[in-house]
Amino acid sequence: MKKIRRLIFLKDVLILACTSFGGPQVHLAMFIDLFVKKRNYLTEAELLELQALCAFLPGPTSTQTITALGYKIGGPNLAYITLLVWITPAVAVMTAAAFGMTYLQNRDLIRFIQPIGVAFIIHAGFILGQKVIKNNTGIILMLISAAFAFYYQSPWVCPIALIIGGTFTSFNYKDYPKQTKHKMVIPWANFNLFWGFLLFLAVLGHFTDYEPIRLFENFYRNGSLVFGGGQVLAPMLYTEFVEFKHLVRGDDFLTGMALSQALPGPVFALTSYLGVLVMKGGTWYEQLLGSAVGAAGIFLPGTFLIFFVYRIWGQLKQYRGIRASLDGINATSIGLTLAAACSFLVPMVQRVDILGFITIVITFALIHLTKIPTFFIFLGGLILGLMV
Repeated sequence: MKKIRRLIFLKDVLILACTSFGGPQVHLAMFIDLFVKKRNYLTEAELLELQALCAFLPGPTSTQTITALGYKIGGPNLAYITLLVWITPAVAVMTAAAFGMTYLQNRDLIRFIQPIGVAFIIHAGFILGQKVIKNNTGIILMLISAAFAFYYQSPWVCPIALIIGGTFTSFNYKDYPKQTKHKMVIPWANFNLFWGFLLFLAVLGHFTDYEPIRLFENFYRNGSLVFGGGQVLAPMLYTEFVEFKHLVRGDDFLTGMALSQALPGPVFALTSYLGVLVMKGGTWYEQLLGSAVGAAGIFLPGTFLIFFVYRIWGQLKQYRGIRASLDGINATSIGLTLAAACSFLVPMVQRVDILGFITIVITFALIHLTKIPTFFIFLGGLILGLMV
């Protein structure tokens, strides 16, 4: 029976990997529909709690959330399989896109994808805000964090905002019932793997000219330091691979970034695309190695961290201040989502993209008022890009 349940879970993960467009907050809304309401793997409160925990860590939030859920259902083995099932479709498409760059030069194909994605982000923020923002304090934290993240676009904005939001609401610990406290037992193995790999790769990358190892070090380092999802990762990688090291052409990078935003699954799959392009002077299997190195490097650090934190989370929750801090973290997370949506809207405002705004409004209405699957909405956007 357990085996059947795990196979059903993996099938659900694969479905989400092929249909969940729009980033962490949109993913969370779909996770709630499938894992909570349909499958009853956990409660909505538990999933929101898990999402808040992952948002607080560096790395891809959605990937960490679904990997932790796999761990909850079937332990570490199922968690690793969950990770592979979740990232494989996006990684495969991005790898194929890098091999076929000549077929991706027509940017009109994806002209409607960004406004459709913005509509999904706004709708997810709206729905989740109704679930997690409980009072005026939550509204204030949401608005302040949104303004903070919008005006100060830095990789450190996300962790700083989450820490401040969580600290602020932690003082409301008296609103939470006391729990019997037990001595904490901390398994350090995965945390040691996290920083051990980081240190080892930094040293190894310094002393070798072998490109795949240097790539693995670059992506692992970025995956260890990036907070806030793909919208923060992309400019960091652009600075390193285009402006500083000149390993990838700027227009090639932007094409891949637009495609990664248009695909379902983790936006961090962009690194597989970059891995292929960096290795394009080599053989086809060296380029495939670049793709694998890109995926492994960006996803491993977040996986090590969530394995470590998830194992001690049950012990941390015995402290009322920790539980109270989740209210602030969730409210701040919604604010960061709104900031991301605003950052995508700014270029549309600057170029007076009326068609883009109409697309956002229509998409929002379709999501909110109908049950059309997200896949068909994005497919419609691609077809419009070919026709208009």
